[in-house]
Amino acid sequence: QVQLVESGGGLVQAGGSLRLSCAASRSLFVFNDMGWYRQAPGMQRELVARITTGGTTNYADSVKGRFTISRDNAKNTVYLQMNSLKPEDTAVYYCNAIRGGIPIRSWGQGTQVTVSS
Repeated sequence: QVQLVESGGGLVQAGGSLRLSCAASRSLFVFNDMGWYRQAPGMQRELVARITTGGTTNYADSVKGRFTISRDNAKNTVYLQMNSLKPEDTAVYYCNAIRGGIPIRSWGQGTQVTVSS
């Protein structure tokens, strides 16, 4: 059973914007914090944004002020609005449910974001 499906990636010029979406199964979404991660080639996967079940958000320093995470509880979907994109934001972006600070489900296919300079 597929529980996480990411979409919305693409190729964009530096300074541009993209909005990523992650559809999750309801049981996974309702009871857990949700996070967006990214993995660039040759790099470890890193958490870039997190939103709690109550809507509290936090961000990696590298994206603070440029990215916004949100969740739609009616649609079981978490979003990542990415503005002022930089070439160093290029990566495959993944979402996951988080419990105890740890992602708890197998990773989905991710969505590729490529930012050209």
